[in-house]
Amino acid sequence: MVNTRVNLCGVELKNPVVPASGTFGFGYEFNDIYDINVLGGISIKGTTKDARFGNPTPRIAECTSGLINSIGLQNPGIEKVINEEIPKLRSVYNNVIISNISGFSIDEYKYCCEKINAVKDVDIIEVNISCPNVHNGGMSFGTSPENAQAVTKAVKSVTDKPVFIKLTPNVTDIVSIAKACEEGGADGISLINTSQGLRIDLNKRRPVIANKIGGFSGRAIFPIALKMVYQVYEAVKIPIIGIGGVATAEDVIEMMMAGATAVQVGAENLVNPYACRDIVNNLPRVMQKYKINDLNEIIGEAHK
Repeated sequence: MVNTRVNLCGVELKNPVVPASGTFGFGYEFNDIYDINVLGGISIKGTTKDARFGNPTPRIAECTSGLINSIGLQNPGIEKVINEEIPKLRSVYNNVIISNISGFSIDEYKYCCEKINAVKDVDIIEVNISCPNVHNGGMSFGTSPENAQAVTKAVKSVTDKPVFIKLTPNVTDIVSIAKACEEGGADGISLINTSQGLRIDLNKRRPVIANKIGGFSGRAIFPIALKMVYQVYEAVKIPIIGIGGVATAEDVIEMMMAGATAVQVGAENLVNPYACRDIVNNLPRVMQKYKINDLNEIIGEAHK
């Protein structure tokens, strides 16, 4: 038997496979098509203080080996997520719940994290300072070490749950930002969020997405994500959740060898709703193929 269990800051996951925030709803919706308890964890839809309708439509554009989205953090707001969405998920799911928090100010991040800290069913808080699809918030905090550290310090002052800061790839030096988060007290780093992209409708002769530019995700960005996980692993001592273009069990192994302790699956869920289940089911076979008995033994192995 192979060991697929991993540990994130004292929180044990039965396997490292986690659907990424924004690509899996609040999780319970998928329980209608398969038993979501096969998943190591679920990162639920990004949550802000107030309800948001999101950006105008159209908000999705297909690309070769990926897609562009500009959803704009559509969500029902922190109170409804706490009182309705998380209880619905916990009623059908027994494993790790990761709450993804977004904001438009440090005070909003702090407010939402303090609220979610009181929710016993939430195991880990993932703070999104990397959303490219909202104005005056999200990514503006993730593009400078100083701002990233300020958000980290603020949320760590109001929570005793493990905090993972989710970073944007749309920077020139992701390592300095990751280190600033670590110095600010982050328990871990999630990376990467979407890159940026554009599609033009040849008939209408204008951008496909109403917001013009959106977040580019999917299999095409896997090498970029892998590179950044590899770079950040060499610079910090806290655990990493690797995200970006993951579509197969082999991708999970590769991410972990680059330095990730757990791995999130994003856009692939939109192409194949069974993607995470299939990856979990295939993982032991792929481990045996590459003579891996324990996933913990390969974390960062590519650096040796």
